[in-house]
Amino acid sequence: MAQMTGGDALARALISEGVDTVFGIPGVQLDGLTDGMYRMREELELVVPRHEQATSYMADGYYRASGRPGVAMVVPGPGVLNAGAGMATAYACSSRVMLLAGTIPSPLVGSGLGALHEIPRQSDTVDGLTKWSVRPERVEEIPDLVHEGFRQMRTGRPRPVALELGPDLLHTVADLDPGEPFAVPQPQVPEAEVAELAQLLAASSRPVIHAGGGMRDPRAFKLLARLAELLDAPVVMSENGRGAIDARDPHALPAFALWELRATADLVVSFGSRFLTAFGQQLNIGGARLALVNIDAADLRPPRRPDLAVNADAVAVLAALVERLASRSTWGDELRRLRADCETRIRKQAAPQMEFVDALRAALPEDGIYVNELTQIGYVSTYGFPVQAPRSYVWPGYQGTLGYGMPTALGAAVGAAGRPVVVVTGDGGIGWSMQEFATAKKYGIPLVTVLFEDSRFGNVWRIQRDTYGGRFIGSDLTNPDFGMLAEAFGLDFALAEDAEAVEKHVTAAIAARRPAIVKVPVGVFPSPWPLIHEKH
Repeated sequence: MAQMTGGDALARALISEGVDTVFGIPGVQLDGLTDGMYRMREELELVVPRHEQATSYMADGYYRASGRPGVAMVVPGPGVLNAGAGMATAYACSSRVMLLAGTIPSPLVGSGLGALHEIPRQSDTVDGLTKWSVRPERVEEIPDLVHEGFRQMRTGRPRPVALELGPDLLHTVADLDPGEPFAVPQPQVPEAEVAELAQLLAASSRPVIHAGGGMRDPRAFKLLARLAELLDAPVVMSENGRGAIDARDPHALPAFALWELRATADLVVSFGSRFLTAFGQQLNIGGARLALVNIDAADLRPPRRPDLAVNADAVAVLAALVERLASRSTWGDELRRLRADCETRIRKQAAPQMEFVDALRAALPEDGIYVNELTQIGYVSTYGFPVQAPRSYVWPGYQGTLGYGMPTALGAAVGAAGRPVVVVTGDGGIGWSMQEFATAKKYGIPLVTVLFEDSRFGNVWRIQRDTYGGRFIGSDLTNPDFGMLAEAFGLDFALAEDAEAVEKHVTAAIAARRPAIVKVPVGVFPSPWPLIHEKH
């Protein structure tokens, strides 16, 4: 025990959890915390973006690149609302992010008196974006609640958590102990269900492995490849499961390969996936039996109709199966044919986009991190960009958060331990976050932003052209001169007129280790959607 403020205790509790960076914007309700962080500034860095929305995006990117929980900090009311988009994305992508959210003074919460930054029922808003959230009522509760938040993130399905913190508690001085991290139980393997699953796989002559976002854990990378090798089975990666297995592995296939595999498959085993279409229906697997393995019981329920549901840590189950199963032959040469057919379909459907995707892959090292924004090149990348290493591909999941890419990539670059980070964005999405080029410059974050400029919201424009007879409204953009913008922010800039120039300039920007923009003027691309959403 020692005399300290609530803000001091909170900062020290974060450090004891291994936190070295907080992404946040100071404000009057947080002064007690930022003052505590000042005293611990040699161990805990405050990275300050230029918009509160970026705080949670950066924390998410930090987690996804490093595997360590990301921490965001905002003032109440508008700060919480601005951080909401990043928290929703972290929730959709099962990211370990802790939000430190200020509140109005504790005695005024719920009074409706119009205190600075007050919004009605803020706790309900925070609760809806998190797995667990709490507002301490006494300063003595703060350290244990920090540790409980980290325990919650590390137990079961990883999702964001939040602490709401009153300014009065952050300034209160008391005898406080920052404490130590709480123990996290090791995931248990349900022996009976695993034995049944092993029997199903052993009896199957045409098994298919389906990998979702829960398989992005580096522990799964070699295990999944080994299971595929033992079964001689294809591994179909969902959009959020890219990077579960090296795309160069002879068993690795994009999501749309399931459309052909199901014609003859007799068993589909899905690990760590919601196993739903974008329209809330179970993925179509034809007449095959279905086994689902998921740590979240909610992802085993209807509309899914599994023959076997295993509610357990998917990586632990995967490890148990690898120990139990013997090597055999199932799909054989058909896998090589299907991989070749998938590649042909991709290049036929999206030939011009794939020239740029190939260039970006060539520029990035194997473990380089590719942050994929919602843009025409980005959509094709969900099935065309070969992810070769774990924690090297970032996507906003079902949240589909336009504009998330650049700030998320900044956080990834902070957590990347020297690995290069490239974000692919469009002139639509960059409008949400171009102020964060100042953040890149201030902290010397060597992010390479590849900005495809077509002066429109591409998907909206295409729908208006193809479905609404060319009645264009709200889909055109007026852009700044991005070269002058880069100069104003003090960033490196290059203009790439074609894919060859993209590879050249991105390679050079990575080598320079400075923040850079590579602008790529483009025209209208073919629709990427036929290989993303199946026609019904």
